[in-house]
Formats: sequence, C-alpha cells, structure tokens
Amino acid sequence: MNEGNGGSPLELDAATLANMVAGNEVDPIDVTREAFRLARDHRLGPEGLNAVLWSDQRDSVNEARALHSRLAEGLGRRADDGEPELLLAGVPYLAKDNIATLTLKTTCGSKILADYVSPYEATVVQRLRAAGAVLVGKTNMDEFAMGSSTEHSAWRPTLNPVDQSRVPGGSSGGSAAAVAAGMVRIALGSETGGSVRQPAAFCGIVGVKPTYGRVSRYGLVAFASSLDQVGVFGRTVNDAAVALEAIAGHDPLDSTSAIGQPVPHYREAAREALGGVVIGRPKEYFPDSLDARVRERCDRALEHLEGAGAVVREVSLPHTELAIPVYYIVAPAEASSNLARFDGVRYGLRADPGRGTRGMYEATRSLGFGPEVTRRILLGTYVLSAGYYDAYYKRAQEVRSLIADDFAKVFNSGVHLLFTPTTPTPAFTFGAKKDPYEMYMSDIFTATANLAGVPAMSVPIGDVDGLPVGGQLIAPHFAERDMFRAAYALERALSAAAEVGR
Repeated sequence: MNEGNGGSPLELDAATLANMVAGNEVDPIDVTREAFRLARDHRLGPEGLNAVLWSDQRDSVNEARALHSRLAEGLGRRADDGEPELLLAGVPYLAKDNIATLTLKTTCGSKILADYVSPYEATVVQRLRAAGAVLVGKTNMDEFAMGSSTEHSAWRPTLNPVDQSRVPGGSSGGSAAAVAAGMVRIALGSETGGSVRQPAAFCGIVGVKPTYGRVSRYGLVAFASSLDQVGVFGRTVNDAAVALEAIAGHDPLDSTSAIGQPVPHYREAAREALGGVVIGRPKEYFPDSLDARVRERCDRALEHLEGAGAVVREVSLPHTELAIPVYYIVAPAEASSNLARFDGVRYGLRADPGRGTRGMYEATRSLGFGPEVTRRILLGTYVLSAGYYDAYYKRAQEVRSLIADDFAKVFNSGVHLLFTPTTPTPAFTFGAKKDPYEMYMSDIFTATANLAGVPAMSVPIGDVDGLPVGGQLIAPHFAERDMFRAAYALERALSAAAEVGR
C-alpha cells in the first residue's frame, strides 16, 4: 500500500485520504483494517479508553471491499474538477451508539437495550456509505444521551485521551475520544444540549451542531425530539466540513427535515477572507465566574479573528441565564414521552417478576434504566402532570421563545456570527461533579443554540495546563458556511501563531 507520506493513512485529513483512495494510491481495505485495529484497542476493557462499544471486522472489511468494487467500476475522480465522485472514499468513521445500524447493536449506552439490533439504519449512515465512508464501530455514550461526561454509560466511562484522569465530556464522549486519540478522522455524535460541542472542547477537536432540520434525525433514537440533532466530529475544521457536507440535506423520512435548503460546499469557505464579517461577543457568556484562563484564550482567539479581517462587537443575549432551567424542563418532558416505549413489551430488556403487566413494567424499567435516566423521566413526568403543565412546561416553552428571539435580534442587527467559550472550564476529573445541578451547568454555554435551533461549533483555541479549551462559533439558521469560514480562519491563525512560538 502506498501511503503517500510514509506514515499511516489515518494521519491524513479525510479529504486527502479520500482523494488518494479514489486515485488508487491507497487501498481502502488496508485502511479499514488499520482503523479497526485501533478501534479494537480502545473497546471496553481495562487497557483502552472504553471509547468503542461494538465493532465487527468482517462487516467493516466487507464494506471496504464493496467500495473497492465501486472504484474499480470507474467511480474515481470527476473529470470536471478532479474531486472524488465519492466524497469520503475509504474514510473510516465511528457512530455514536444511539444511531441505528443494521449489523451492530444500538444500545444507547443502556442495559434496557443491551442486545438490540435495529431492523433499519439511520439516514446519516446510509449517506456516509453512499459517500464512500466505512463504518468501523459504535461509540460509548451517556445512557440515552443524558449526561455531560460519559460517566453515565451502562457499560463503562470513557477516558479522555488527553488526560485519562479527566472525563471526555458527554454525552458523545466516545466519539470525541476516538477522534482525539487518532482512531478515525471523523465520527458521528448527537446533540440535545451540547453533547457534540462540549466533548469536542474537552478533547481538543472540532465538533459541529448544524441547524435543526439540516441533518436527518431518521434512525437517531429520540431523547428530546424538538432538540435532538446528529452532529459531526473532526480532527480539523476541514474534516468536520466534509463530514457535514456528506450527511446534510432534506430527508423525506424525517418530518422535521428542512425543505428547500440546498447544502453548500462548506470546504470552499476555507478560501474566503473575513473582511466585513461582524462577530458578536455576548457579554452573558463571559461572566465574572468564567475561568480566567478560559477567558484569556477566548480573548486571544477574538484578536486572531480581528487580525483576519473580522470586526468584533459586544452584544447581549439577555435570557441566557434561563437556558439551563428551560432546558431541564423541556428535555426531560420530551424524554418521559419518548422513553415510554421502553417497557419490556416490544423489544429490549424484559424483567418478569410474576406480578402481572404493571409489575413487569416496573421491574423492567427499574432494572434497565440507570439513575440519571430515571431522574430525568421522573422530572419530565412531573412537569407534564395535571396541575403543573402550565406552571412548568408551558412557561418553559414561552421562555424558550425569548431565547430564540435574543439570537434573532442580534443577527438582524448586522452581526453575522457570535463567539463564546464552549465550556466554563476545561475537562474535569471523574467524580468531580456529583451534584446533578453542577453537572448540568457544564452545558450553560451550549444549550441555548439547541433551544433556538441555530447552528454552532466548537474549535480548539489553546489549552490550560495541558487541557484543551474550546471556542464556540454560533451562526443564524442555515448559515453553517459562514461559521466554517470563521473557523477556517481561526484555525489558520492559531496554527501560524503556534509555529512562531516554537
């Protein structure tokens, strides 16, 4: 196998690897085997990161063989621009364990679905296969995506590859850790309140939450349907851009999928300067309580964006402080409804204590759900119950509209993008946040974008004592390309500054 640079092909960015596979310079079967070996090394067990839950080398290699046959039939590079006809030809990837696949289990990190294999697969999985990408495994996660640290997995916590005493973030911690550890260049995660961006920040990689409706949710196991989205991780901005480009677009199988929104070529944003771009710095995201070192990294990143031609303006999103209370009413309410289907009757775990149907329900759900999922189901059921719906759920939806209006007003005032910290602190140690409310506050800067449905991404902006810090870019609805434009510029500026500092 000719690896082009004498090293592992997995060190190449996704677009370069796809070009080399399309040009018959790299064998996709060999790439898949190498990625599978790395994934296997970090499966559940005492020695690895516990990032990968399920994998099957035979299925992965068969996918690579099918791709090899497609390439042999002439699906190489296009004649007009030299780009691969298959955007991600031969690129290995991992998918979060709540994204349905046909051959690997989809357990959502929960005992209640311990042996569940889906009879259908997610649209995003189909689109990645159509683009030539090869699935090499499913990644660990907080149970049913309820958590900010991947400590709530029913299997084992995932370790942060930067510092294994620290959490990788959550709930998509397995995907983030796998990309940061170099197992793959891209991975799929899901977001309900920051579950792609927060682990991306903790692990020092790029994480993107698209506009609600930009990417199909078909085949994503539901947590909170008005908030859930599939997102992407990449080692670089370009990795994330090409991955999002491959999976975005309308899907008739998803009733919330946006119609009439063409998918731009996000990678082309790399060539565009930031002259004339106005970036807002929301004062509510830089409170006095913010870790001073995180603030300094963010201020330096804003200076780099100004150096690239952007204009930075202070703005206000006054309802930001209400985001966590609103999120933890709306999301548990929807979860209590969505998770009612896991009752031991149709699929998944069934515990039968011999006490009739009600007893079976109680035993199955008590045994199958962990404490965090149980806590949120109970909270959601309470806020939807008679006498409390108007006081809690209805009121939360009204405040949610105010949060969305905050974004709309700022973006309508001539601001093109917002820049904020992704998280209040770098990654914390395992067990450091035993108080659920303290854990929930990890999402204080990310949950707003989910509530408003706007796109957002986290990019690495430096480190604090060797721990990565993420900066967050937020854009108006369906303006992901502008977001990538700034992310590319920031990535280049930080890279150049690092070279000068050496």
